[in-house]
Amino acid sequence: MGSVDVGRGLADVFLSTFDKQLDSKRRIVVPHEFRAAVGQPFDGVFCFPSIEADCLEGGGKALFDRYVALIEELPFGDPLRSALETSVFGGMARLSFDDAGRITLPPALCDMVGLTDWVSVVGMGDRFQIWTRDAFQAHRAAARETARTGLADLRAAQRARLTGAAE
Repeated sequence: MGSVDVGRGLADVFLSTFDKQLDSKRRIVVPHEFRAAVGQPFDGVFCFPSIEADCLEGGGKALFDRYVALIEELPFGDPLRSALETSVFGGMARLSFDDAGRITLPPALCDMVGLTDWVSVVGMGDRFQIWTRDAFQAHRAAARETARTGLADLRAAQRARLTGAAE
């Protein structure tokens, strides 16, 4: 999906990880920091099953617009465009904040990724993800290992370019 725009303020991005409990109505308190990052046009978030992992993905209008732009790059009738439209738009729910800063997750979204009680809400820059707490623990360990290996490979490639450029 891209990187965080360093020109944006930190208030405009989703940062950190919060463990939260869904109540009996599938409501979750969205961290204040995340509510502040959403902005306009409505007081809430767009949420849908992630394409990348077994979790929900959410964000504000900027995330929605990003998916629209990505999908519109593909010609009408293209199988990938249809798959993205079905996965993103067909699975998307527009969730408004209540007075306590909660959103109510639709049963279908919760069922798709197994959300029942404790969840991890994970900031991802221009978006956030909602995982079952146990699934996120496993995902975080694997992601950390991938990041370590990938960063080491990236640094080695950068050193090789610098060494090659200096000769």
